[in-house]
Amino acid sequence: MKPRAPAVFDRLDLLEWQLCQRIARFSLYRPWLGTLRLASKLGDWPVWVALIAAQPWLHGSQGYARMAQYTLTALLAIVVYRALKTRLCRERPFITFGARITCREPARDRYSFPSGHTMHAVLFCVLTAHHAPALLPWLVPLALMIAVSRVGLGLHYMSDVLAGAAIGYAFAVASLALAG
Repeated sequence: MKPRAPAVFDRLDLLEWQLCQRIARFSLYRPWLGTLRLASKLGDWPVWVALIAAQPWLHGSQGYARMAQYTLTALLAIVVYRALKTRLCRERPFITFGARITCREPARDRYSFPSGHTMHAVLFCVLTAHHAPALLPWLVPLALMIAVSRVGLGLHYMSDVLAGAAIGYAFAVASLALAG
């Protein structure tokens, strides 16, 4: 038997699907679709691994501690993200609304809540804002594009992206508070 999402998601789906459809419609333009796909791919892991690996170069003797902090924070966030995703079971918009919302990128699973890509983008932006704010002019636009790509590719609802951003923010703030 297929797991059932909470009823609140049924109501949210009905409220959000038209906005998701409008945003996803822009992906009909090839250059924009390519941009969304690139942002999504970068949000998978390459940029964040590079950012973690760059910590010793960016911060000298404190760099290895920051490398460990970033890695541990991201891993703990993944554990919570996975627990939420597998327990709440909100189906992706392209599954729920079929022909009305087209999936433009292969999904790893059938559930959308929360957006892990957005969670990591916000998490790393907040950590970077604290430790290396000079990198933000590059990271913030990328994080925004990653968030937009998730909806634009038909993989997430806006509330999935907002929830992912909130979780990423909370983990980063907690990490910074614990690290002192």
